[in-house]
Amino acid sequence: MRRLLCLSSLTCVLIGGCAYPYYPYYAPTGTTLPADFDRSWDAALGALNDTGVQVTRADRSQGRISGSKAGAAVTVDLQQQADKSLKVAFNAPDSKEANPTLAERWTSAYNRRMGR
Repeated sequence: MRRLLCLSSLTCVLIGGCAYPYYPYYAPTGTTLPADFDRSWDAALGALNDTGVQVTRADRSQGRISGSKAGAAVTVDLQQQADKSLKVAFNAPDSKEANPTLAERWTSAYNRRMGR
């Protein structure tokens, strides 16, 4: 009987030692987590560099990056939305690149840098 009691106590101790508290975070229903502006800004700049765009101006406070690629003007705008999400817009209307377009190449590079 004593041996059985010791064995069951030891089993409880071993099982209890294997567990750890895990408390997942869940955002309240109906809310969105704030966007990480700095990470998105760095990814946008890096993606421009990856696609060969020469950046001529980067104004973080306005959320605007300007540059050019083969004579075509390029802009990227990052805007914080009312719901705390982040809108990232790439614009190169005069780009002559096709298959893939400059916008597609930039989007791919941006998503890769964002870990998507």
